[in-house]
Amino acid sequence: MDIYVANRPLAGSIRAISSKSDVHRFLFAAALAGGHASVNFTTLSDDIAASIAALRALGAGITLSGADGSYTAEIDGIVEPQKNALLDAAECGTTARLLLPVAAALGGGFTLTGKPGLAARPFDALCAALAAHGVQLDRDRLPITGHGRLQSGVYTIRGDVSSQYISGLLFALPRLAGDSEIRLTTPLVSAGYVDMTLDTLARFGVRVEKTKTGFFIPGGQTFTPVCGYIAEGDWSNAGYFLAAGAFGGNVTVTGLSTDSRQRDRRVLDLLMQAGAAVTRHPNGSITVSGGSLRGIDADGEDIPDALPMLVGVLATAAGESCITGAARLRLKESDRIATTAAMLTALGGDVTARADGFTVRGARLGGGIVDAANDHRIAMTAAVLAAATEDGVTIRGAEAVNKSYPTFFEDLQKLGGKTNVVTHG
Repeated sequence: MDIYVANRPLAGSIRAISSKSDVHRFLFAAALAGGHASVNFTTLSDDIAASIAALRALGAGITLSGADGSYTAEIDGIVEPQKNALLDAAECGTTARLLLPVAAALGGGFTLTGKPGLAARPFDALCAALAAHGVQLDRDRLPITGHGRLQSGVYTIRGDVSSQYISGLLFALPRLAGDSEIRLTTPLVSAGYVDMTLDTLARFGVRVEKTKTGFFIPGGQTFTPVCGYIAEGDWSNAGYFLAAGAFGGNVTVTGLSTDSRQRDRRVLDLLMQAGAAVTRHPNGSITVSGGSLRGIDADGEDIPDALPMLVGVLATAAGESCITGAARLRLKESDRIATTAAMLTALGGDVTARADGFTVRGARLGGGIVDAANDHRIAMTAAVLAAATEDGVTIRGAEAVNKSYPTFFEDLQKLGGKTNVVTHG
């Protein structure tokens, strides 16, 4: 589906949707718990649907009720894992990377599959760690078939490929009979997401100890179910609309926690450095309004989901910006360094892709046609950037937003955005 977004400033107030990172983690912990658990959240994205379907296939009982704005998932933990389960992660890297060690720990045998885009993403470091501890895997890219039961021990693994590898092990290892240790051979990227995992585990009564080189996980632990949990607001998706305020509008997002472990909350500080006006209200809402935008230098290592939008803001700022530390963007739904640069170039921006980031020189954005490249972050960035263009933006494959934010265009319209579906022929 192609959507045209007109060049209208965005203003007003919306509520942040629930953090899919938080919901994913709750669902996995609940599936590993004995008894009944429940979680309330606002938005059923394709990624959350993938985790629900895969955990059901693994043996969890999950009942979903509600509609956009208010969903409840009731989860009955896995009593007996399905034998040789077919687990489809669709396009969700989080689902796949949490699921692989969890399924291995349960020991029923499995085949983990997903769509072609996910199959192109790396799993080799995680697969090597599992294979060294009793699991027979036929390959290290999807589809992966596994047999045998994961064994406790010392897990030596890189920390600079994906924090989701570490999170997956942290969910799986407490279920094993013996104690385990995760030793990181490189610094941990996106540590905030691992902190979210640790918070979820603690909520379910699971103990993990941080060490100088990683984590110590006592074995034989029991996950205690939690009922009525309310997922926190999503900083990564909220950041797109907050950034829109920097283009001369005045946008408020409610339902966010400034104490959240989500590292994407750092986008506020970066918007302030770039000259946007940021107001933190006592009730927890955030307002961003326009200012005299200027170029900045920034490390993008811990904000991979918010970075395309930040680069979009900087493409309209005076002077030059340099973004480094973002090499992992090349392993997302698209090569997000290449597709972000292509998007901004198509709109008239002056952006150079680097191995680990971008050089951005402020320019006047005329508008144009953007290929979303099946990447929700590119589609959302292009839509919000329309407010900073002369002629608006046409987004090819705009349905990519369904991966994380299916009501994105509805919320865009609530803030004054004007959209039209483009018909061909």
